[in-house]
Amino acid sequence: MEISVVIPIYNELENLPYLLDEVTKTLKNSFKTYEIIFVNDGSTDGSYELLEKIKLSNSFTKVFHILENSGQSAAIDLGFKKATGDLILLMDGDLQTDPNDVTELIKYIPEYDFVNGCRIKRSDGLKRDLASKIGNGFRNFITGDNIKDTGCPLKLIKKEVVKSYKLFNGMHRFLPTLAKYMGFKVIEVPVKHFDRVYGVSKYKVFGRGFTAFFDVFAVRWIKKRVFTYKIKEE
Repeated sequence: MEISVVIPIYNELENLPYLLDEVTKTLKNSFKTYEIIFVNDGSTDGSYELLEKIKLSNSFTKVFHILENSGQSAAIDLGFKKATGDLILLMDGDLQTDPNDVTELIKYIPEYDFVNGCRIKRSDGLKRDLASKIGNGFRNFITGDNIKDTGCPLKLIKKEVVKSYKLFNGMHRFLPTLAKYMGFKVIEVPVKHFDRVYGVSKYKVFGRGFTAFFDVFAVRWIKKRVFTYKIKEE
């Protein structure tokens, strides 16, 4: 079984060497075949140049560059389209989640189609934890879902789920919910969480709340319109 790791990158120059090392160690120990897909979302800090060097020196990596910063949903969408593995591990480039946790997530495959990480104890401050709980609570109220931590960047997803997505700006926040709407089985599994060692977060604590407020109603609309029919096999 091949796994593709999709990692959106935006100005993570200092994290990249450690990120590559940690992901590679995990995959070498757990999978026979794998690929690491970096999607550079218009970085301006030298990440572009370093990723080009990584691509030339590591045959297991693929690097794609979005010319101008287009947002996390766009970077994820591109990574999903380029992934060839049977499973796709989605994670951020800040090393706040542990790639080694994939060994726990994969225990729920093939029974489940989408295994969402859940950060039981967040390490990036009370304000972010509070904002996350408020956001998830509101999202679940509107969408009728029960995902506790949709924002956790560590997700293990079957290829058929990924190929079913038609993503729009901001939809990366609703990946497990959208998978449920399409009839796939989703489960949340506890994962570790760490504070940043290098760099700074690209998101303000409450800054994205206004956009997400409107997006959640779009997702509810999708729930009412999505096709979930089954056909008789001939």
